[in-house]
Amino acid sequence: MTGAATRAVITGMGAITPSGLDVESLWAAVSAGRSAIDVLEGAEFDALPVRIGGQVRGFDPAGVIEPALARRLSPVHHWALAAASQALAQAGARDALPWDPERVGVIAATGSGPIDAMQQATRTLDARGPRAVPLTLSVYGAPDAAAALISQRYGITGPAQGLSATCASGAIALGEALRRVRHGYADAVLVVGMEDCLNAVNLASNANLRALAKGYEGAPTTASRPFDRGRSGFVMSQGAGAILVESDAAARARGAGFAAEIAGFGASSDAHHPTAPDPEGRGGARAVRAALADAGIGPADIDHINAHGTGTEAGDAAELRALQGALGDRARGIPLTATKSSTGHLLGASGVIEAIIAVQTLGRGILPPTINLDDPAFPEWNTVTTPMRQSVHTVLSTSFGFGGHNGALVIREAIREAIREPIREAEERS
Repeated sequence: MTGAATRAVITGMGAITPSGLDVESLWAAVSAGRSAIDVLEGAEFDALPVRIGGQVRGFDPAGVIEPALARRLSPVHHWALAAASQALAQAGARDALPWDPERVGVIAATGSGPIDAMQQATRTLDARGPRAVPLTLSVYGAPDAAAALISQRYGITGPAQGLSATCASGAIALGEALRRVRHGYADAVLVVGMEDCLNAVNLASNANLRALAKGYEGAPTTASRPFDRGRSGFVMSQGAGAILVESDAAARARGAGFAAEIAGFGASSDAHHPTAPDPEGRGGARAVRAALADAGIGPADIDHINAHGTGTEAGDAAELRALQGALGDRARGIPLTATKSSTGHLLGASGVIEAIIAVQTLGRGILPPTINLDDPAFPEWNTVTTPMRQSVHTVLSTSFGFGGHNGALVIREAIREAIREPIREAEERS
C-alpha cells in the first residue's frame, strides 16, 4: 500500500443473527457472553444425530421486502436484504445513493447460498414431477442472487456478484471490497455475508464428517467450546451481516461518519486437504502476514485478535500455530477472543459478522469474552474469558475454511487515523 492510496472506511453495518436482529443487539449478546445456541425447532430435525444450532428467531421481513417478492425468496435472502437495508440506513444511503451508482458495487458472500431452494425443488420434482418445479429456482437459487436483488433494489449499477470460499467467504469479500475502494475502482462497496445451512441435509452431512459438536441437546449453550479441552466440533448457525465499505474521500465529501478502517487484507490457500487444515498452520500464517504487510504494521501494533476459533480439535490447534508463525513471540500475549462460542458458526457469513464485532470492540473499548472455556487446552495463550475494558486501536480478524481457504483482516480505529492526516499535512507544509 502506498501513501497515496485511498483509505477504505466502514460507514454502515447491519446484522440479522441468532444473537440479535441488529448490530446493537448482536453486540449486547456477544459482549455479555450470552450464547445464541439452542435446540433446533422443527420436525425435520427430530431424527438427526445433532439437533442444536443458532436459529434466527423473531424476524419478520414485512416492511423490508414486499410480500409477493418475499414469498419467492429463501429466508437467507430475507436476512441479507434486511442487513443491507440496516447498513445503508446507518450510512445515510438507504433512500437515495449519495454516489454515482456506476461506482458502487455489491458482493454477496456465502458458502452455499439459498441451498434450501434446491433441496425443496428436488423434493417437489420427486413428488410431483418436472412441471411442478418452480421457475424461481432458476432466478433466485444461485449464490449470487442476493447481490442481484440488492443492486436492483437500490439502483446500484457497478459490479454485483457472489463470492464463495466456504467459511472464509465473508473475510475475503471484505478484502476484495477494500481493494476496489483503495485502488479507485469504486467509491463504495456493500458486502453482505449470508448463510442458512440449518437444514437436515447439511446437518446430517457435517455430523457424518464428525465436524459438529454432538450430544449437547440437554445443554445447548455449552456446545460451542473453542480452545477448550472438551471441544468436539463447531455449532452451525444461520443469519446475515452487511458492511458498507467506502472511500474516506467519498465519506468526508458527504459529511458521513465512519466507524473504522479496513486497513489490511491477506488471503491464501493451504493446498493440503478437503477439510483438514494444514496442521502447522502455514497457510493461515501466510494470510495473516499478508494482512499485516498490507496495513503497513507489525505484530506489536495488534491490540486484539478476533479468532476464527470454531471448536474443532484440529482447527483450533492449527489456527494458534498460524498466529504464532505470523506474529512470533508476541502472539500468545495478545488478548484473543473466539466469538463463535456465543454466536455459533455462521460459515460464509462469519467473516462479516466478526468484522462487525471487531468494529464494536474498537468503538466500545470492550473485549468480548470466549465463553465455555472451562478447561483451556492452550493455557499459555491470553484468551479473554470475561468482558474486559481495554483501549483498542487495531484488531486482527481471521477466517479459515474447508478447502484450505484463508482470509485475514486488519481493522483499525478510523478516528485516530482521520486525525493524523491533517496533522501530517500541516507538518509537511511547514
